[in-house]
Amino acid sequence: MRLATLRNGTPDGQLVAVAPDGAHYAVAPVATLQQALENWDVVAPQLAAIDSFPEALSPTNVAAPMPRAWQWLDGSAFASHGDLMDKVLGVTPVKTAAPLMYQGVSDTFHAPLADVKFPDEALGIDFEGEFGVIVDAVPMGTSAADCLKHIKLIVQINDWSLRMLAGPEMKTGFGWVQAKPPCGMAPFAVTPDELGDDWRNGRVCLNLNVDWNGTRFGAANGEPMGHGFHDLVAHAARTRDLVAGTVIGSGTVSNANFREIGSSCIAERRGIEIVDEGSPRTEFMQFGDVVRMEAVDGAGRAPFGVLEQKVIKA
Repeated sequence: MRLATLRNGTPDGQLVAVAPDGAHYAVAPVATLQQALENWDVVAPQLAAIDSFPEALSPTNVAAPMPRAWQWLDGSAFASHGDLMDKVLGVTPVKTAAPLMYQGVSDTFHAPLADVKFPDEALGIDFEGEFGVIVDAVPMGTSAADCLKHIKLIVQINDWSLRMLAGPEMKTGFGWVQAKPPCGMAPFAVTPDELGDDWRNGRVCLNLNVDWNGTRFGAANGEPMGHGFHDLVAHAARTRDLVAGTVIGSGTVSNANFREIGSSCIAERRGIEIVDEGSPRTEFMQFGDVVRMEAVDGAGRAPFGVLEQKVIKA
């Protein structure tokens, strides 16, 4: 099933179940996605039983599926992206087999068609196309294998970044604050079975098409994650219980052949240019620029819908 949240004047909106055509909906039996996740065993069968979708869905009235969350944890699970960024930024990472992860802003997830405000173009405004999962309550110490059953929903994310601030913050060794503003989410959160065979080994095996100002920028596939989402959830739960509604991201979707298929963020494109040509040519985003992201399956279907956001001046 696919779920969405409609704006209704409250911080968490109204949860709805979305028809297979993506254009109609039925009101859910609970008010919010957070409530559904906290009572998933009861609410999920009620949602799955909905077979009539009488209302027309207006894309402009759709909020992020999870407009705010108790916790947002973002990984960096694609080695081709991480290795390139470390090289370009001059960062020597600690050698570890564990997933990389940081805790980011969770009090806001921008709506799929939102204009996103930034204070200054000179900060290096960048998009990052990712996949993410939303879990129910995960007890501390849950194994990766058991974490699979705690993944209740899958989402598509734009992890906005300010690149001129990222390098200096990373080098402090204390983590990101200013370089990582709130993310955006595509309109639909989907259950794993909605993806069929494109959900396997804890990975979203779909191409993520990214267009910048109407031009294709990348089409990386989510399958080559070095750690599956179950591994990321287990890593996050090693020393803490995860509350229902925790969102965990994959990091920038990236493939080793990024020179051929393109990238899911500008920083990766600039990194390739630095390695290949000695300096970057691609500029970061300007006010008025638009980024569009859409994960598609082999039949051209977009299970998460379209995430299209414009950069504007705060």
